[in-house]
Amino acid sequence: MARGDVSRDTIAAVATAAGRGGIGIVRVSGTGVPGIARAIAGSLPPPRQAQRARFRDARGAPIDEGLVLYFPAPHSYTGEAVLELHGHGGTVVMQALLRACLDAGARLAEPGEFTRRAFLEGKLDLAQAEAVADLIEASSEQAARAALRSLSGEFSAAVQALASRLVELRALPEAMLDFPEEE
Repeated sequence: MARGDVSRDTIAAVATAAGRGGIGIVRVSGTGVPGIARAIAGSLPPPRQAQRARFRDARGAPIDEGLVLYFPAPHSYTGEAVLELHGHGGTVVMQALLRACLDAGARLAEPGEFTRRAFLEGKLDLAQAEAVADLIEASSEQAARAALRSLSGEFSAAVQALASRLVELRALPEAMLDFPEEE
């Protein structure tokens, strides 16, 4: 599967932890983002600029008021068009907002699917994708810091440097075997 030309459906999920909170976020990713933004928030906001909106369901009934953010492809976490709907974090509100996204054409994302899409689009390497899960599951500050270093690419860069050095080391004996009379 080639990067950048993968055809996928649009996905949506509540991106914040379950339970009540002051703010909750529903994230949407895929080609259907512009239509979903218009259906729920009334318009597609300018890229990377928070815009206040009244969120509506498929019948036009108000769900909540909050902020909407749009990240166009390929300049988003997944590499696809991404929409974030920031509303009040109650469970009922978040589920209603998610239902509106599903009614507007998205499907419910599987666990880890946003990160999987980021990996498939070349936004993260495998070590970084695994670091996302490690960071979420970290049970200590030390574990969180280690996961963050991997997520920032520190581990991948170290592995790449070792791989480059091994290629160099392998090239020297091969050259000596191919050209034994030369120094």
